[in-house]
Amino acid sequence: MDALTQAQLNQFRERITPYVTFNEAEWIVFIQHLQVSHYKKKQHFAEAGKVCNYFGFILSGSVRYYNIIDGNEITGYFSFENELASSYKSFLTGEPAINYIQALEPSTIILINRKNMDAMLNNPMLAYKMERFGRLVAEHYLMCYEDRVTSFLTETPEERYLKLLQTGKDVLQRIPQHYIANFLGITPVSLSRIRKRILSPS
Repeated sequence: MDALTQAQLNQFRERITPYVTFNEAEWIVFIQHLQVSHYKKKQHFAEAGKVCNYFGFILSGSVRYYNIIDGNEITGYFSFENELASSYKSFLTGEPAINYIQALEPSTIILINRKNMDAMLNNPMLAYKMERFGRLVAEHYLMCYEDRVTSFLTETPEERYLKLLQTGKDVLQRIPQHYIANFLGITPVSLSRIRKRILSPS
């Protein structure tokens, strides 16, 4: 684990503002519980069958969430810069994760391990805000799951792809197309047709 730079801390502090804000005294204590780690392409942040001991914030790079069903990898979600990453149920309960989280490219992720989270929850200075932080993160994951399920029930693959494009075309260009097709529930050939229809000038 490396030490965090001031620029990394500033980036993290700005992006977690929707979840929690700290005064200067609280921030000084809070950052003592942070770590940063660098993941190589295809290195796993979490693995099915193993406890996910970390809650992460992606400073740079991207990850994909996937399951293995009948020997096939099924991509369920992506997280990019300035987004959260964790097999959160495993992190909270200490039970083995049911999915994999894998770096799609070299990625730098700020980490909070379970031991440090418990220490902050037991710290009178941070306890209230960390309880709120944990609740809002749980709500975030619940909304992501609900949006994902709803999209498969109410949207076409093309509509789901257009929504994914809102993340940014530069980001999508960094993701292998077969992962995107798998995420959308279609074949790579069908994705190529959708991309041609949407992205080619008329």
